[in-house]
This record gives sequence, C-alpha cells and structure tokens, in this order.
Amino acid sequence: MNKKGRTILFIAAFVLFIGLAGFAYNKLSKEVSPENNNIDIVQNKGEVSQGEEESAETSQEEEAKTEAPDFTVLDGEGNSVKLSEQFGKPIVLNFWASWCGPCKSEMPEFDDVYEEMGADVIFMMVNLVDGQRETKEKGGKYVEEQGFSFPIYFDTEQEAALAYGIRSIPTTLFIDKDGYISAGAEGAIDVETLRKGIELIK
Repeated sequence: MNKKGRTILFIAAFVLFIGLAGFAYNKLSKEVSPENNNIDIVQNKGEVSQGEEESAETSQEEEAKTEAPDFTVLDGEGNSVKLSEQFGKPIVLNFWASWCGPCKSEMPEFDDVYEEMGADVIFMMVNLVDGQRETKEKGGKYVEEQGFSFPIYFDTEQEAALAYGIRSIPTTLFIDKDGYISAGAEGAIDVETLRKGIELIK
C-alpha cells in the first residue's frame, strides 16, 4: 500500500474511533447523569399481565426480589448486632470510613434525615475497620467530634463488606422491612437522593 493509501486508511480509522468514543460518552453520561443520582433500582423485574392469576404474580414478585445478605457487626459498646435482627422496619445501610472524604461530605445530611425519621427508619452506619488505616477509635472519635446522633457499627471482621462485595465507599443500600434490597448507590449522595431511596422502602 502506498503512502497516500495508508494516510486515507489512518484518517478513516481515526474518524471511526472518534465516532465510537462520542457514542460511548453519550451512553455513559445518560447512565450516570445527576437525574438518576447513581441509584441502581433493584426492584421487582418481572411483570405479570392482568389476566394471570394472583398466585403467579406473587410468586414472580418474590423471585425478582433480592434478599439482603445477613452479617454481624459490633455496636459502640462492643455488642454483636445482626442485620437480620433489624428487619421489621426499613433500613438505610451505609458503608463508610473516617478517612474517606466523600463519606464525610454526605454524613451531615444522613444525620439530619436520621433525626427526622429515626423512629420509623433504621440507619446502620457501618464503619469499615481494617485495624490500620481505619480503627474503631478513629471512626468513633470522628462521629463524636462531629456530634452525629445516628448509631454507628464497626465491621471489624469485614463480614459486612464481603457480604455486599463493597468495592468503594461510601456505598448506601436501601432495604425494605421484609429484608429485601430495593435500591443502592455507590458514591456520595445528596439529601434528595437519600429521601428518594427511603421512599422506595417505606
């Protein structure tokens, strides 16, 4: 192939690359746009037509739900607390650490909503303790210094983090009173998104 042919081929490949990059950018920007606040809805996937029996509808809804994995963490006094013991009320489950800037940015709003709804919604603010970068002392001290009133729990054995496959923090999950995950968000969320998640589980 001569020099002119190679140049034309290179230009064509470059134009194709730009076109594909533009398409990918548009698709991804819609998926993570501020409107959906990165909440990943995991509600019932199956739809049952009106003509089908109610028992089939119930069965399909149960199959589509995602059961919240159980775990045990420690409360501020060192007592063991299981997630499943909290079922019966909606649960906001948040994973955080005191060294995490995005975690700290959302915590004041979590505390405000906890003070407003704490009687009706359980907040489980789970501190990911690794014993080095994050310790119970560091997590507890940070919450005390900030004057937050929500209860904190310590994942000293990484049982909760492993159960939920936590890859980044903060991560928030919204669990209904029956113990099924309704929605979740990776990254810091604002108060509007927090309230939106709670509405899904009330």
